[in-house]
Amino acid sequence: MNYNNIINDIKSKKFEKIYFLHGEESFYIDKITNEIIENALEKHERDFNQTILYGKDSEAINIISIAKEYPMMAERRLVILKEAQDLKSIEELTPYFEDPSEQTILVINYKHKKYDSRKKGLKVASKHGVVFKSDKVPEYKLVQWINSFVESNNYKITTKASVLLSEFLGNDLNKIANEIEKLKILVNNETKINETHIEECIGISKDYNIYELINAISVHDVTKANTIVNYFNHNPKAGNIIPVIGSLFSHFSKLMKIHFIENKEKNNISSKLHVPPFVAGKLIDATRLYTPQKIAANIELLHEYDLKAKGVGNSSFNSGELMTELIYRLMN
Repeated sequence: MNYNNIINDIKSKKFEKIYFLHGEESFYIDKITNEIIENALEKHERDFNQTILYGKDSEAINIISIAKEYPMMAERRLVILKEAQDLKSIEELTPYFEDPSEQTILVINYKHKKYDSRKKGLKVASKHGVVFKSDKVPEYKLVQWINSFVESNNYKITTKASVLLSEFLGNDLNKIANEIEKLKILVNNETKINETHIEECIGISKDYNIYELINAISVHDVTKANTIVNYFNHNPKAGNIIPVIGSLFSHFSKLMKIHFIENKEKNNISSKLHVPPFVAGKLIDATRLYTPQKIAANIELLHEYDLKAKGVGNSSFNSGELMTELIYRLMN
């Protein structure tokens, strides 16, 4: 069962006996859990019928005992096991999964990694409830995810603003959702969220960011690239060298792929590389300035400076000096 179906069923008061929620992305696990809390019990029923446990402080036998208790003056009980990955052995819950209480909703929050699907516990839980695997959103789908999430909140956002959020925050959906909540407070929903709002409300500069640095390097705009690097050197949070190198590696890898794609029409490149069409257009333009030989040399440079930034073979240069030197060598 997918996320939307689970949420719709919960809102319709159609509950399962077991929700086994696991995976690397905690955002959806938290959203489903919070929706269950909101809908499973009335507020006045929660004191006696809602129990929240934590894996590191719990034992399977106690969890089973609590889950088998009868509700008090309510239709059901709600038992939530948070941080279930810290429980010594979830497999010891299998006897309960095989015969769950009819009056209890048991929610398992197993975060930051997926549970081994070969184990019996997961298979049994799926027979009497819902097993949901929450995967990380791939980086190439992040802009699309941001657009959809903003639209689900009855707002609209420019593609460039979505790109800024994805570049600055990465694929931590909780961080992105929190920043969008800030924007909702400060921006009217009749106004399309743009890069100026991102700068004013979140603090991500619309002019001095990794995205604009890559654009400057792509067109050999030495002055702009150096200005951005200088800004990063004085504002380390805006552009730490490690994520900058990672983004540049991704960029030059895309340029190399374009050189070996026969059909270089913008929409085809957009589809092949999983990037928005306007980004594909800029990448195509950049391949006219960067030959495969230069790209290969730049990728080797990025590997060299990644090691230096991590202290390997570098005894004197700080991160700002390394970044300044790297950007110069990438364009020359």
